[in-house]
Amino acid sequence: MSDQDPVELMLQKTGCINLHYKVQECIAETGDWRRCQDRVKEFKACMQEYVDNQSRKYANVK
Repeated sequence: MSDQDPVELMLQKTGCINLHYKVQECIAETGDWRRCQDRVKEFKACMQEYVDNQSRKYANVK
């Protein structure tokens, strides 16, 4: 059984985990997620790209 966080496992599959860590680090450093919007937007764009790629990949699967 894996001790790894299921959210981290999912983020590894997306390729966006390092951006996720950058958001977490910024929030830890600043104490305010609103001051981390550049990193949040970068992470969000990465996740959207993953979702879009998955949608295209499975678009023809029935």
